[in-house]
Amino acid sequence: MPESVPLDGPSRVPPSSTELAAFIASMRSALFPGYFPLADEGAGARGEANTGSGSDSAMDRARSILRRQIELSLAFTEVDDEIAVRRTERVLVCFAEAIREIQRLLATDVIAARDGDPSTRSVHETILCFPGVLATLHHRIAHQLARLEVPLLPRMIAELAHSATGIDLHPKARIGEAFFIDHGTGVVIGETCRIGDRVRVYQGVTLGARRFELDDHGRPIKGHPRHPIVENDVTLYAGATVLGRVTIGHDSIIGGNVWLTKGVPPFSRVNQAQLRHDRFDQGAGI
Repeated sequence: MPESVPLDGPSRVPPSSTELAAFIASMRSALFPGYFPLADEGAGARGEANTGSGSDSAMDRARSILRRQIELSLAFTEVDDEIAVRRTERVLVCFAEAIREIQRLLATDVIAARDGDPSTRSVHETILCFPGVLATLHHRIAHQLARLEVPLLPRMIAELAHSATGIDLHPKARIGEAFFIDHGTGVVIGETCRIGDRVRVYQGVTLGARRFELDDHGRPIKGHPRHPIVENDVTLYAGATVLGRVTIGHDSIIGGNVWLTKGVPPFSRVNQAQLRHDRFDQGAGI
């Protein structure tokens, strides 16, 4: 008999996707000062932005929302209340310490997007318009929370970006600086991926698993390394699929629609087999 899985959740209130979206909006306002000002109650009614110390107030708002959502996530996953209080405070302190590094990484991502896309003229355009930058912002935040072992929230934050952009970045994937996702729709990057610096990814790229290690009951072993390692300065063009724990060597280019299940050395150039055109007349070729 298959295991019975109850569909009713615990009696406690789960974390809120709506509140997490507000948290990300506040973080975006704080991390990109002047680009995404939050409206205060009075200014909002007049269609004006809250300026001045907006970045500080945005961070305060983000911290307040995050505290509550961490508490809810720990309670929902049935962590003891006293332990939950200590873990919440520890996470808030560690997350605050990581904000400067998150902002530094995002700055490199924004510059990589500007420099990597000939259609854009400024960082303003990449910050305000690029779905890849938005998805990467979600990932930088979610990844930090995943490193701090916060339950539920990292995946929920990742799914907010996935819903908005079509870009699916697992929060535990390790992504280096100056990461650029161009166009973005359909990009999938799995949990145990390790991506180096200055990597460029186009739409439809999949960095996925080829197979799963199973336990004695035939169930996939959680967290087992099964996704690719992509070294520095690699470009993966549209539709490329790389599966399994393989390594794409630094300074390699993986062409569009290429399917790889084996690693390649540094400075590789991998393209599709050359298309062959044959012309058949009078029934030849049948």
